[in-house]
Amino acid sequence: MTPFTPTAKTTLKRLPQRGEFDREAVYQILDEALVCHIGFVADGQPFVIPTSYGRVGDTLYVHGSAASRMMKTLGGKVPVCITVTLIDGLVLARSAFHHSINYRSVVVFGQAELIEDEPGKMAALAAITEHIVPGRWAEVRQPNPQELKATTVLAVPLEEASAKIRTGDPKDDDEDMAIPVWAGQLPLRLTPGSPINDSLLTPGIEAPDYVRNYKRA
Repeated sequence: MTPFTPTAKTTLKRLPQRGEFDREAVYQILDEALVCHIGFVADGQPFVIPTSYGRVGDTLYVHGSAASRMMKTLGGKVPVCITVTLIDGLVLARSAFHHSINYRSVVVFGQAELIEDEPGKMAALAAITEHIVPGRWAEVRQPNPQELKATTVLAVPLEEASAKIRTGDPKDDDEDMAIPVWAGQLPLRLTPGSPINDSLLTPGIEAPDYVRNYKRA
């Protein structure tokens, strides 16, 4: 894969060694995360809205109610900033100043493109569904014409993006190394629990394997 080209917006000014422009590394983070935050300005007011998404190749897809402010604004080709963050652990140092978090994050800049044809909208909605729960789209009832009309689907080309990653131990100052307090990393992971049946579920229907064995990449 061709790496992303650094731009004035994606080049890290602080701790540039944590920056990553490798496209595969960026896509791995996008494919593991479940929620993105979309930043945009509407009528002079900045907004940051969390939502689900899906990726197919070099395109990110988001969807929402056709009546929502975010969908109406983004459909007008305004600048957009999309961020995704995965938390891998807490980093506990000997000093309060050097406490940190191990994380992997992605920032995407661009403009959203409105998808209006039915096949394109269905493909994007399938990608979003499969990103969240692989295997689900083929089993459920798919959107009918009325539901499609009520849903706006947007595509954001992945052209200007970068990742930022922190790993490893705390970075204590030399003079603090002798402080008698525990220091290290506390790993954190997203761990699914046991499936809980809908209270109105028809008796005899069991959770499918892709639910019972659910895990992120």
